[in-house]
Amino acid sequence: MVSFFILNFISTNQIPFLSRAFYQKANLVIDAKDFVGPLQHNWQALAQGGEESGVRMLENVSLPASALAPRYIRLDHIYDFYNVVSRDSNNQLQFNWTELDATVCDIYRMGAKPFFVLGYMPPTLSSDGSLISTPKDWSEWSLLVQKTVERYSGLDTRLCGGVYADWLKDIYYEVWNEPDLEGFGKWSIYGGKDYRALYYYSAKGAMAAQNVNHYLIGGPVTTRPYRNWFLGLINYTKQQNLPLDFISWHHYSTDTNDFSNELRNIGSWLSDPTLKKYRELPKIISEWGYDSNRNPIADTNVGAAHTVATIRDLIDQKVEMAFAFELKDGLNPSWGIFTYEGQPKPRFYALKLLNVLGRHRLAVQGEGSIVKAIASTGAAGRISLVVVNYDPTNSRMEAVPLTINNLANGTYRIVQTDLQEQQMTEDVMIQTGEIKRMLLLNPNQVVSLEISQLQ
Repeated sequence: MVSFFILNFISTNQIPFLSRAFYQKANLVIDAKDFVGPLQHNWQALAQGGEESGVRMLENVSLPASALAPRYIRLDHIYDFYNVVSRDSNNQLQFNWTELDATVCDIYRMGAKPFFVLGYMPPTLSSDGSLISTPKDWSEWSLLVQKTVERYSGLDTRLCGGVYADWLKDIYYEVWNEPDLEGFGKWSIYGGKDYRALYYYSAKGAMAAQNVNHYLIGGPVTTRPYRNWFLGLINYTKQQNLPLDFISWHHYSTDTNDFSNELRNIGSWLSDPTLKKYRELPKIISEWGYDSNRNPIADTNVGAAHTVATIRDLIDQKVEMAFAFELKDGLNPSWGIFTYEGQPKPRFYALKLLNVLGRHRLAVQGEGSIVKAIASTGAAGRISLVVVNYDPTNSRMEAVPLTINNLANGTYRIVQTDLQEQQMTEDVMIQTGEIKRMLLLNPNQVVSLEISQLQ
């Protein structure tokens, strides 16, 4: 057995008294052979809101964001920020993709694909000139969606000097953004200003697209998962024989349990045997974070630890993707993982630490009230884990015993990395099949460990 300790000062009088009835300390145990299935890297998805129009707002973060290995970047405001549609002298619609292409190419330069929000209503289509109103003519909205799908999912499309073929497969199209919210139109699922009509004509437009790769269209992308919206859209698409390829929603909460509780609610809503097809659809949280309002705490280690603790819960619930909001600040500090100037914030480093995880999940025993962990194996049998002490009160330090057992005897290299990208490396010889160590975690500290057997 090998036992070694991180040098870090800790005083018992710094830890507030907590009743054992309410607080459980962690004692982490990982069996190197106890596989629990694949580990979906659902955190490799980032969302960008509407911060700047008429510019390539992602240009200065396309290279640094690639370090997060994102699969998809969700892009909002595609119709009102990029001058996509206008009319000619005969009042016919004209489409110009030049400005949108530039930002889409910045997404591809990150190594990601675009996840498009179909919105908002171009003034030239709008019934009253507003970006959140119904169109004057629904057929024009359908045509706009059709042309969008043909552009970004087209079999013959060539983008960015070399983006084609597989890069244009499986592009997502999400119908609108937070339609239940007053600021985005206050649509209804019951009638009146009906989201179902918006979805109908969006889906019909996508279905009319010619010569395209496989794509996905879905919604209802509400501010939270609401039973009436979910079942209303599902039942409507069944009746109208419309595609619904994924279900999506947004969620912001400081309590990481809220996310998993909502997913369990969704599972119960779809438990009827007649809804089995929809129960198995990809579930996508297309915006999530610490607070839906601008909150400077999200830019601290509290926000970083919240990110990891939330993902720890979401991997249990088999979420297809969870889009952290948002990729980059506007001119004023907001929700960005990067500042407006392109500097990374703590959440960037939290997401980067998660990427040490491999594709095969290992069981973790002994998590506590605030200390959580994700463990995995990857290439050449390397064991990787990420441990977080998420404490919104910013007051609880914890000494966490960690045991990794069922290892082959031999020499191992252990690399530990923290949010500041400081690393500690040590080579250890084990003869009893296990490694033990003590992690001394400050409040809202996140660390990764990579353990590889040396040849």
